[in-house]
Amino acid sequence: MYLAHRPRRVGSTILLAVGLVVTSWSLAPTRLTAQADATVVFLVRHAERAEDGTSDPVISLPGWDRARALADMMSDTELTHIHTTDYRRTRGTGRPTADATGIEMEVYDPRSLSTFADRLRATPGRHLVLGHSNTTGELVAALGGDAGEPIDEFEYDRLYVVTLTDDGASTILLRFGAPFAR
Repeated sequence: MYLAHRPRRVGSTILLAVGLVVTSWSLAPTRLTAQADATVVFLVRHAERAEDGTSDPVISLPGWDRARALADMMSDTELTHIHTTDYRRTRGTGRPTADATGIEMEVYDPRSLSTFADRLRATPGRHLVLGHSNTTGELVAALGGDAGEPIDEFEYDRLYVVTLTDDGASTILLRFGAPFAR
């Protein structure tokens, strides 16, 4: 994990690169009441895939490192749900977190993001959603958040935190694991 010295604003999204516990942001005194009632959705693209010539590859060794880093980051977030698409690379990325928390992964259909976003909004708790480069940003937007720039084909280090309250959605973009270099 790595730490940036300054946050950078991308639209209404705050971009932070962190090596800190994800839940520390929720302790800000100005939003304690809203945070307590909020539904929090953590969204990531699957970790690095192993190029095995199939349309459904597993994650690579660097992908497993990233998946374990994700599990470490999620350890103090009090997750209540883990959602994944039905692909080996997304299930593999979520496996360390599911094993550490004892939460079963629930499969969602990435072709029905608006329906899935409605389901997330209606289900209180803290959700981890594992998706793809072409669906993760779309789901952030469907939740009312700001996805920023599209995810690059080889970019695996984004972690969106979308907080849903009665006042709407707020987005924080974190980076984790080995940094993406353009």
